Amino acid sequence: MASGLRVPQFAQWSDLLERAAKTAPSAFSGDRLRNLHEGGWQDSGEPSALVTPVDQTGLGYLSKVDERTALAAVGYAHEQHGQWAGVPLAERRARVAAAVEAMTAARDDLALLLAWEIGKPWRLACADVDRALDGVRWYLDNIERMLATDADGRPFQRCPLPGPVSNIASWNYPMSVLVHAELVQLLAGNAVVAKTPTQGGAFCLTVAHALMHDAGLPVTLLSGDGSTLSSALVRSAEIGALAFVGGRDNGGKVAAQLVDTGKRHMLEQEGLNCWGIWEFSDWDGLATHLRKGFEYAKQRCTAYPRFVVQRKLVDQFLAAYLPVVTSARFGHPLATAADDEELPQLDFGPLISAAKAAELRTKVDEALGHGAIPLYRGSLAKGRFLDGQDTSAYVAPTTLLAPAGASRLMHEEPFGPVDTIVVVDTQAELLAQMNASNGALVASIASDDEELAGRLAEHVQAFKVGVNKPRSRGDREEPFGGRGGSWKGAFVGGVHLVHAVTQGPQDELLYGNFPNYNRYPDV
Repeated sequence: MASGLRVPQFAQWSDLLERAAKTAPSAFSGDRLRNLHEGGWQDSGEPSALVTPVDQTGLGYLSKVDERTALAAVGYAHEQHGQWAGVPLAERRARVAAAVEAMTAARDDLALLLAWEIGKPWRLACADVDRALDGVRWYLDNIERMLATDADGRPFQRCPLPGPVSNIASWNYPMSVLVHAELVQLLAGNAVVAKTPTQGGAFCLTVAHALMHDAGLPVTLLSGDGSTLSSALVRSAEIGALAFVGGRDNGGKVAAQLVDTGKRHMLEQEGLNCWGIWEFSDWDGLATHLRKGFEYAKQRCTAYPRFVVQRKLVDQFLAAYLPVVTSARFGHPLATAADDEELPQLDFGPLISAAKAAELRTKVDEALGHGAIPLYRGSLAKGRFLDGQDTSAYVAPTTLLAPAGASRLMHEEPFGPVDTIVVVDTQAELLAQMNASNGALVASIASDDEELAGRLAEHVQAFKVGVNKPRSRGDREEPFGGRGGSWKGAFVGGVHLVHAVTQGPQDELLYGNFPNYNRYPDV
């Protein structure tokens, strides 16, 4: 049956690419992205094709630089850093504010670029851009007091790091994680170097960095493979700090490269975030949280893909959960009815690539082979797609009961719309199953007895543990970090982010998850 859906003209890639090139003319060579280094946009690097997960069509080309080019770029960024560190705070604030306002004017196109590049539904793409810009506005209003104390709140005028901050981030939140962090680092007096994620977000980041560069900010943006650029972006003596967001495999490699450098670092890694459900009855309230949890196919570090449920509550939990998972709205993030110019309100679109979708399906099959029970296996036939559209990057919602210990889904974050449910009989089992991944970023306990939930939360190895509510990365004053293998280095968020990228007194011990000590702020 024909779907009757189409992509409105203003949202089609050809029109969007033309507008992006007009916004940042120096950053584009046709449909090929230039790199920003040594003071301007360069035609350096080898072309590498970019394909959208939305329908597998080509978007254009990255230009991947080699190690020599990256080392030269870092050297120039170090020179920029020395100059920028001497710029008065009032001038830094004015230039960052100008970049924020320029991005505000380009907000809709930045969001549309995210929809095509990483498959983010329109509402969530807009939220990614808005959250970045609103967050930086808050720092613009509060930066003076953040630069005036050490990590223990003692008066001290902080100064920039010895060199620029290197940023290596995953593809899923280009604006609200990567660009947001860079703008705060710049506000604090540091030049910044960023690597575009190879899996997606390069066009959005190119336009954003062009606007930052136009505002007079010392920014460098390079494309390339992590293995090729690691000596420049991770180990270079000219780098003052490293901010990394990604999986544990790559994070572990980065951490190993940092061991002998003594370099300031913030390594955010994945963890299996869990809801624990014990002596609980507010199922309508939980269902509201569950529905929101399917946003962006759970491709975020604070998604909740694991539910650990007291045995006597399993039937009631499923009565609340199954209507949510079966009604999740997914499909082409920009496809509308023929007579409609409003973009669709979906929970999620594709995974980041057809390869990741195939990998997740393999993990599901593996879990089933080890004895997991398929409670729900959605069908792509329920999705909203264009006629004849390639849907190889899409995965329908799936729920598995009791995955075996031998299956990867028992211990690893799926990073997709696949949930697992584990049934327990004791509080000790509840905690053991919630701590299955050696640390997490967030977790939650659902219980009518909030005092009990608070006691249980003390034993959950997650940085933030909610009681009858989910936790998230947070904004503004709220700190963010991880426990166990989910984080290494200084925590971020609010004053902690500013402290992580500035120098305080010699006896200062930053809050963080470090090899020799841990200091956790009140979260």
